[in-house]
Amino acid sequence: HLWLLFIFHETADKGWSPMVRPPRLGGNARKGVFATRATFRPNPVGLSVVKLEGIERQNGKLRLKLSGIDLLDGTPVIDIKPYLPYSDALPDAAGGFADAAPQTAMTVSFSEQAEQFCQQQREPELQIFIEKVLKQDPRPSYKKQRDGEQSYGMTLYNYNIKWTVNGEHNHVTEIHRLP
Repeated sequence: HLWLLFIFHETADKGWSPMVRPPRLGGNARKGVFATRATFRPNPVGLSVVKLEGIERQNGKLRLKLSGIDLLDGTPVIDIKPYLPYSDALPDAAGGFADAAPQTAMTVSFSEQAEQFCQQQREPELQIFIEKVLKQDPRPSYKKQRDGEQSYGMTLYNYNIKWTVNGEHNHVTEIHRLP
């Protein structure tokens, strides 16, 4: 594993606020920016741990193959540091307001088109990945209380995904590869 230090390049010019509303708290409770992982910070530096899957040399350049990365395409990486399990992993550590992983009762199904699309891709885990993301209920907090069917869309890597939510159920209606 590695630590990546990067710049929040998409939000750096938007300014910052000393108080933010973290999505994990429903978007309603205010917390100090330094007690959160908000992207709107006084300095736009971010930190992420990723898994090093391999190193390859291509055209005289080294490339790191990473997984578990949570950066936008084009994010400037300013430093790479080793992850040290004996000092970086603190099994009994407490984090404050968001100690536990989010749990939802969300279920996910796929339309015939969406299922066929996933099966035709070179990424065999695409359907599982989409399911895991949607089970975390990525909707804005204020929409989670609404009744009836709601339609959403998002981009994951090179895919445009459209789905509906009705109660605790997500239904993927369409998936398309971005040009």
